[in-house]
Amino acid sequence: MTEIQLLPHVGTFAENKDIAREIRLMEILPALEQNETVILNFDGVDSATQSFVHALISDVLRSHGTMILDRLQFKGCSPTIREIISIVVEYMQ
Repeated sequence: MTEIQLLPHVGTFAENKDIAREIRLMEILPALEQNETVILNFDGVDSATQSFVHALISDVLRSHGTMILDRLQFKGCSPTIREIISIVVEYMQ
């Protein structure tokens, strides 16, 4: 299991798509390729843009299908972030 703390990468407002892409390429995808469960921990992150979340997970969903959500978990999400994640996941289906 790999838990990725997002706060040190993004601060309290996750908006930088380049950082999201780097997290996806350097941390999320390698862990998933090793058949690990990945926990994206949003503790301390108050909000995020839809483009950040899209850059973070859309390619993962596109390449692995929505079944990957069994191994991609979200922790410590504010209601706003939870809603944005839902929108992105729904859009990718």
